[in-house]
This record gives sequence, C-alpha cells and structure tokens, in this order.
Amino acid sequence: MLKLLEALCSVPSVSGREHAIRNTLCDMISPLCDEVGTDALGNLIAVRRGTADDRKKVMLCAHMDEIGYLVTFLEEDGSLRLSGVGGIHWAACAYGSVISERGVRGVLVPEDGVKPADYAADKFIIDIGTSSREESESLVSVGDFFVSTPTLTPLYGRRIAGRPLDDRAGCAVLLSIAEHFAKQPPKNDLYYVFSVQEEVGCRGAKPASYAIAPDYALVFDVTGTGDVKGAKPMACRVDGGAAIKIKDASVICHTEVVETLGRLAKENGISHQAEILPYGGTDTSSIQMSGFGCRVGALSIPTRYIHSGTELLSLSDAEACVSLAVAFCDRI
Repeated sequence: MLKLLEALCSVPSVSGREHAIRNTLCDMISPLCDEVGTDALGNLIAVRRGTADDRKKVMLCAHMDEIGYLVTFLEEDGSLRLSGVGGIHWAACAYGSVISERGVRGVLVPEDGVKPADYAADKFIIDIGTSSREESESLVSVGDFFVSTPTLTPLYGRRIAGRPLDDRAGCAVLLSIAEHFAKQPPKNDLYYVFSVQEEVGCRGAKPASYAIAPDYALVFDVTGTGDVKGAKPMACRVDGGAAIKIKDASVICHTEVVETLGRLAKENGISHQAEILPYGGTDTSSIQMSGFGCRVGALSIPTRYIHSGTELLSLSDAEACVSLAVAFCDRI
C-alpha cells in the first residue's frame, strides 16, 4: 500500500487536468483487468469480468483529481494571481510550496498585512521567484494549474502524512482490490472507476455510473475524524478501521449495503467503524442518483487535516477498506 501511494502521490493532477495521474493509473491497472477505457469526460474505467452465471455489475469508484490553483493574471512584479480549484483551506495552505503542471515551483503566500480571518483566493499570490511579468511569462501562462507540492512521510506505527492523500488513498485501495481479483477471478463483473472532477462537484462519477448502470456500487474516499484537538464529536478516528458511511451532507447510503458491510466486517474480523459526517460529500451521491438509481455505499479512510498542505491517515485503515470491499464483492 505504501509503495502504491508513493507512486500515486508524486503525480500532480488537479481537477480538470487529470491526464497525468490517469496515465499512471492506466499503466498500473491494465495488467489486472480484461478491459480498460476512458469516457468523454476523462474517467478511467477498467473492467474485470466475473464467473457467475447470474453475475451482477458492481462499480468501485475513487476520484483521481485533487484541489489546486488556477493562474488568472500575471502582475507586473512577476507574482501570479489565482483562483482556487475545489475547497481550499487557505490558512492551512498559506506559505506552502506549490508546483505547476509544467514543473515550475513557487510559494503560495497571502498579501502582506492580511489577517488569517480574511484569507480568500483574491488575497493570495504565487511567488515563483521572478521579478517581472516578462520573466514569469517565460515560465507560466494564464490558465496554468498549480498544486501543493506532493509529499509522503512515514510517521509512527503505520501512519503516514503528506498530500494528496485525498484521494490517492482511495485510488490505492482500488488498485489493491484489483490486484486481489486478478489472482482470484470475481463472481460478479467489477467496474473500477477512477473518476474526474470530484473536488469541484462530483461531476465525473455521474456519467460513468449512467453508462455502467451498476447493480451495486462502493465509493472509496477520505473522511474527517473526531480525534483532532478541538474537533466536534465524531465516531471516526485514525486507526479505527474502515469507516462504513451511513450519511454525509449529500447522501444517505443504501440500508442494505450498510448492513451488509457491517455484517461482513464482523464475520471476517475486519476492523471497522461507523461514519456519519455532518458536512461534505463524495461521489456516492452522484452514483446513487444516476440513471434509475443504484444501491450504493462507501468505505472511507479516516484522515486528519483534509484539504490542508499535509494530510494524515493510517495504512491499516486503508487496508481494512480493501479487505471489506473484497468480502463485499464476493458475497453479492
């Protein structure tokens, strides 16, 4: 799992510009599946055919995009004005290093004198070290994307910190599931979907789900925790196991799927916990409401400091998601 994350986190791919991470994921998953393709919006869809006569279609989804910054204007002094792509925690990202899709490095900084309470996109610039617009124009153009510089650092035990763990951790879970079923053919048809533009409105998963028309779906993403100092009470914690989503601000998961996941976790001794997130949302909601609807659930990886310059999670929780998803796909 750690090696997968090291490979995936090193590839910057902001929402709308997922081609680099898509190519990496395509190379990784192609040997594990029967069919691999890309739809019009850019979702990567890989299929592993099942062996049962009455097999179902099971969609397993993780988004491959990340939050970032879009260059909107070049100042006379060479600094770059920007617009946020996705939900940016400006205070947490301030003074962090960034890198563009062309490999240009810089620092994300607020204007001098702006208080943290007033942080917003129009109060920030990216400083790439130039002294004039002409110098910057040789390196950057309006419309270029930047992201926080990718990092990955092992911590105590099996915890890691870095970015963009949201949602390269989900992509690593999906690849691990594919590795399992490459060795042991599934009963049902499995559709591995690496979706685009989740961070800007869960856009990619909807057309992918509409085209597949799955009988069941599971979504893999990160979720907030209640074990951060000063956090509001929440049952999810790092190292608590796979988080079985019951509800977030955008979805109420299918009761049958939630109950099945809970039962399988107990039967197989898989570490798990319940997730009720009072904010946010994932591709789960888009899949649930696409076409004629779908029985959908989600397995989340509890993560601290989401959408900041550095996120933190446990590899054990991610691996518990893999084990539980494999059991689910075998049981349907």
